Amino acid sequence: MDQNKEWEQMRETCVSSELIFDGRVVHLYRDVIRLPNGADGVREYARHIGAVCVLPLDGDGNVYCVRQYRYPFAEILTEIPAGKLDSKTEDRASAALRELREETGFRAGNLTHLGDFYSSPAILEERISMYLAEDLTAGETDFDDDEFLSVVKLPLEELADRVQAGLIPDGKTQAAVMRTVDLLRRRGEGRA
Repeated sequence: MDQNKEWEQMRETCVSSELIFDGRVVHLYRDVIRLPNGADGVREYARHIGAVCVLPLDGDGNVYCVRQYRYPFAEILTEIPAGKLDSKTEDRASAALRELREETGFRAGNLTHLGDFYSSPAILEERISMYLAEDLTAGETDFDDDEFLSVVKLPLEELADRVQAGLIPDGKTQAAVMRTVDLLRRRGEGRA
């Protein structure tokens, strides 16, 4: 199907927008929208400044993950380092390097953009830019005041197996791991 025709058949337009909650991290809106058939509808969604995540991969094929308590699920999850942007205009690659250093202590000599991840596009506007960090140099962590986490080292192959087994529920980590595995395969570096 022609993309312009598809756009016209599916596009929803905003009639009015109401901010119903203005939080520190998310901002909840209720919009009245016009559907493609001319009827009105309602969309409730959260706006978010945006975020980055970074998969730190050392020369031996190990990934440095963080273990962190996640309040909404009351669980300690294994994830790759991540964090929100300081502003909508912040350079995403720079933010990824900052989060890598703060959460793991590592600096990266090489950073590759793996793509963007939309965690829940029906209700959340957050866009997470995913990166692969290589040529790592160790340093000191610098956790945020409200961050309590531990760094764990896992072979990429084992991490990919955990993703496939359903043991890593974090979506951004799943996507970044599988994209990294594919990237390395295409590069001819089949470490996973």
